[in-house]
Amino acid sequence: MQFLDLVKIFVKSGNGGAGCVSFRREKYIEFGGPDGGDGGDGGSVIVKAVEGLNTLIDFRYKPHHFAKNGSPGMGKQRTGARGKDIVVNVPIGTEILEEDGKTLISVISKKEEAFCLLTGGNGGWGNIRFKSSTNRAPRKANPGEEGEELVVWLRLKLIADVGICGLPNAGKSTFLASNSNAKPKVADYPFTTLRPNLGVVLVDQQELVFADIPGLIEGAHLGRGIGTRFLGHIEKCSILIHLIDGTSKDLKKDYFTLINELEQYGPNLLRKRRVTVLNKIDALDEEKLTQNRMILDSLEEDVHVISNISGAGVQKLLRHINKVFVEIAEVVSKDHQNEEKWNPLRE
Repeated sequence: MQFLDLVKIFVKSGNGGAGCVSFRREKYIEFGGPDGGDGGDGGSVIVKAVEGLNTLIDFRYKPHHFAKNGSPGMGKQRTGARGKDIVVNVPIGTEILEEDGKTLISVISKKEEAFCLLTGGNGGWGNIRFKSSTNRAPRKANPGEEGEELVVWLRLKLIADVGICGLPNAGKSTFLASNSNAKPKVADYPFTTLRPNLGVVLVDQQELVFADIPGLIEGAHLGRGIGTRFLGHIEKCSILIHLIDGTSKDLKKDYFTLINELEQYGPNLLRKRRVTVLNKIDALDEEKLTQNRMILDSLEEDVHVISNISGAGVQKLLRHINKVFVEIAEVVSKDHQNEEKWNPLRE
């Protein structure tokens, strides 16, 4: 299945049904009178998050979504049927943006969460609504209200526990492939990964979802390379793995390039728990490994060394990540428990 994380769609709610002009004509009812019913309301457009979806590719082939119109009213005071709502199913973690692509309308971040994007038009009044003491036989009815229409952008931000980020060819895809059942493309040239990949990693009976983010280059926050299109996918991650190529000629430059891109994209990314990992230690001799380790230790407190090829240090790293994840989960749970519940008597 092709991955697509940004798409433009057109949505329209249903028109309200027209009111009815009708008069009673029963044989034994004297003076008859108006009995036209109201029109039914138009259907609404509802965006709903469902499990099992991890791409917006379906919207490329179906960009237009219309709710049903309400039925017109009928005689004998019968109200028209309400138009059927249209439910637009999206993956969990989808943002709804206005046509400018910047103004946020809503975020659908929980399973089965639904958001009413557009409300259907009201049904028109039938002529019985216009009956009065001075107008006993009104021949007037309202047309239904027009539905709303809107062009919106849907942007998917993957929901993952751990995000793997780094410069191109740092070994991110290899790390994911060797520790999960994910099958990302792996090759010995930059920008092998052109779309994020998800994989479930089992650590001490705990399942963690890892996201492999395509390589970032200098200026990514400005849109260079794959740029901001995929930086957004790590916003939802609890932990970031900063993977560094141990064979790089300038370790400090590589380190600060990614740190700067994260900071420029959004300061909140640097507030996340980050684990710095020196990869490809199997290609280093003892002297070079010690030198690189000292460089990173001077920049970051939390540094691990691994080799995707030999597996050295990988299990220790995964257990550390699992420990950090549990700590974060406990803090979040404690914060929720300490939140003061709203009491209507205080208002």
